[in-house]
Amino acid sequence: MKEQLVSVIVTTYNSAKFVVETLESAKAQTWQNIELIVSDDCSADNTVELCKNWIAKNKGRFVRTEIITVPKNTGVSANCNRCIKASNAAWIKLIAGDDILLPKCIADNMQFIANNPRAAIIFSQVLLYLDEFVTEKMLTVLPASYPMNLMRTTFSAEDQYKLLLLSDRITYTPSSFFNKQTLLHVNGFDEENKLVEDYPMWLKLTKAGNKLYFFLKPTVGYRKHEAASNNMLNFGLFKPLYLKSGPFLKKNVYPFLPWDIAGSKRFTLIMAKFFQLAGMNKKTAFFIMLYKIATVYLNPFNYIIYLKKRIFQMGSKNIFYAS
Repeated sequence: MKEQLVSVIVTTYNSAKFVVETLESAKAQTWQNIELIVSDDCSADNTVELCKNWIAKNKGRFVRTEIITVPKNTGVSANCNRCIKASNAAWIKLIAGDDILLPKCIADNMQFIANNPRAAIIFSQVLLYLDEFVTEKMLTVLPASYPMNLMRTTFSAEDQYKLLLLSDRITYTPSSFFNKQTLLHVNGFDEENKLVEDYPMWLKLTKAGNKLYFFLKPTVGYRKHEAASNNMLNFGLFKPLYLKSGPFLKKNVYPFLPWDIAGSKRFTLIMAKFFQLAGMNKKTAFFIMLYKIATVYLNPFNYIIYLKKRIFQMGSKNIFYAS
């Protein structure tokens, strides 16, 4: 296969502890035709210095290298958009500055594209590790099997959009591989969402008619560690970030759902805020049970949804009530 140029884009923010390992994984790719772009979102540590020093020693490995910096922190979505615009390649692989690419990551994605020329947004499996990328610290593979709940080959982009409105069911986000023009056609990542870039993007892409594709092979390593912004080790029943999702859901999710499902989601968010205020966002057996009672059994919309699911299962193919 003739090697097209691919952009490996490393997004960093206070990533000094891990970023060199990420850069080394880009260097180790079996695919040779790569440009390397590092986009730093105003780190307070020495991330940029480490990246500059590493690139100075290894820039001969890449077709082109670039480091992008900004004078103030702008959030992960804006950081992603800066480096997408800086890319000279048709295909982009984003990787956070604490994760790694497996050696054949780019080659495997490009082979999938060659076999599936309509694919523009591609996912694959992720190897999940605790703290270190060593065999004894590997936790699991995400997903363990082909994710039929979203990536079923018979699903259209519209089907996937509706399923994503119900929930963000992509647990393998670090594997995402993009066609640059497809991202630009939906105006890139939503910069209103400074801390969460992935779920809004999946909604934008599928709503615009872009089907998501998947192949069952690990391509990246994802590090679960104490300092990660989406780490659940210090949280309880739900992430504090969930409590701030109301404006996004109100604008991008609720209006496109059936009224009863939207009502159920609003009710659950209200209950989550109550549990947080009451100091009950703790992952203990008692609070887990209490939260389930509050959000499932005391949620009046769930009973309407249950009845509709029973009705639609009897013949209709309404995807909102089939999952």
